Amino acid sequence: MQIAIGSLLDGATHATGAVAIIDVFRAFTTAAMAFANGASRILMVGSVEEALSLRADGLAQVCMGEVGGRAPPGFDFGNSPFEISGVDFAGKVIAQRTGAGTQGIVAARGAEQLYAASLVTARATAKALLSHHAQRISLVAMGNNAVTRTDEDELCALHLRNLLEGRPGNPEAVRQVILAGGEIRRFYDPSDPHHPRDLDIALDIDRFDFAIRVTIEDGRPVARLERAT
Repeated sequence: MQIAIGSLLDGATHATGAVAIIDVFRAFTTAAMAFANGASRILMVGSVEEALSLRADGLAQVCMGEVGGRAPPGFDFGNSPFEISGVDFAGKVIAQRTGAGTQGIVAARGAEQLYAASLVTARATAKALLSHHAQRISLVAMGNNAVTRTDEDELCALHLRNLLEGRPGNPEAVRQVILAGGEIRRFYDPSDPHHPRDLDIALDIDRFDFAIRVTIEDGRPVARLERAT
């Protein structure tokens, strides 16, 4: 088994085999929270217009995500796991658009199996990737707006690699290195849309016991909860 670590949109475009697209702050932490609160599917899209169109056509009931960190006009929720932590999404279909995570999912056309990953689903994602017995596993850290690398996504990729190679990893060390990095400042900036509680949730490693599997249906990436076996 070969494990490759890539970054940003180029990494997603060239990823092959079993692929995990990583967005810790905050897209796939938010997606995991939505599934934990009962969402049935998440349609991951590249544009605000597509998300709104899916809701208007009745293919989704909720629009969730961000542009520049904030919920676009017409969206029901932003890109905050804390914001939706108390929302009942039972049976709902969500259209999600973000500047990094969902862009990577849309771009990962070379994937044989595809997952949306973050630290809150790390161990379950590693188990899911291994279950396919793929010759190649690609881990792609999406970073900030898919153009700048960030500590949290790169470290999540390294943590996943440890798990995939049979090592236990060190979740607390991963957490502490991220907390020492520069990305943390925005969570405490009152003018920034990143809520401090988003940070607490995103760094609650293995909070959830499921992975997020993405399949292509009618040409569109559709995410569902997948329990680890």
